[in-house]
Amino acid sequence: MALTPQDIGRIAHLARLELSPSESERMLTQLNGFFATVEQMRAVDTSGIEPLAHPVATIQDVQLRLRDDVASEPNQREANQKSAPAVERGLFLVPKVIE
Repeated sequence: MALTPQDIGRIAHLARLELSPSESERMLTQLNGFFATVEQMRAVDTSGIEPLAHPVATIQDVQLRLRDDVASEPNQREANQKSAPAVERGLFLVPKVIE
C-alpha cells in the first residue's frame, strides 16, 4: 500500500496541518517507508509461533523481573472526593454531555 501526494494532502487537511511542499514530500517518503516495513513483516510466516507476553521473554525469564501488582497506598477515595461538587456511592457525578 503506497500513499500518493493527494493522500498526504488529505491526511494533513484532516489533521488540520499546513505542510509545505518539502514537508509533504518528506512525509510521503517516511510514511511509504513505514508501510514497506509493515509489508515486509507481514510476509514472514508466523504460523505456529506463540505470541510473547513481553519482548524480553525471548532472552531472559521475565517473571522474575516483574513485581506483583499489589496496592501499595491506602484507599484515599473519600479524601479525594471531598472537593467534588457531586458524589454518589463513591462515584463522581458529572453533567450529561451527550444527548
